Amino acid sequence: MISSTDFRTGLTIEIDNGVWQIVEFQHVKPGKGAAFVRTKMKNVETGAVVERTFNPNEKMPPAHLDTRNMQYLYEADGMYTFMDLESYEQIELSKDQLGDALNYLKEEMEVSVQSFKSRIIGVNLPNAVVLQVTECEPSVKGNTATGATKMATVETGYQVKVPLFVNEGDKLRIDTRTGAYIERA
Repeated sequence: MISSTDFRTGLTIEIDNGVWQIVEFQHVKPGKGAAFVRTKMKNVETGAVVERTFNPNEKMPPAHLDTRNMQYLYEADGMYTFMDLESYEQIELSKDQLGDALNYLKEEMEVSVQSFKSRIIGVNLPNAVVLQVTECEPSVKGNTATGATKMATVETGYQVKVPLFVNEGDKLRIDTRTGAYIERA
């Protein structure tokens, strides 16, 4: 059991049959009354963020997440197949389980798959991926100094704002945490 006074950023705990990760925490000792711990927690499965306070003597069970390195193989009938890089075991995940990761997922990409009590709860992508532009407006010479942007569609179907000098066929580095364009690759 983990005491609320032992909370640290990144710690995962189990509350109300859900897995929560501590995003922020603060030990508060008011001048009057008992001390408490104010936290901001993120549900690992749904991504919902809530604020909650705990008494210093409250204890919660730690959530032990299993992480396996896997490779994305292919999509068939709305199911996405991944292969464990150590055991070569294959699993299938649905669109709901993958969420926003679908915007950046390419065949043969290596990801880490998290599970809790043998139930898959999420896919962690690399911080940045390189994707090729399949569709965008042509660039116009002399339009690069304004800082303006246009929309471009990459090979996964994701649309991202890019500078005006980006053309079809360019490879872009995209941040998977924010979905923003970083640079040409």
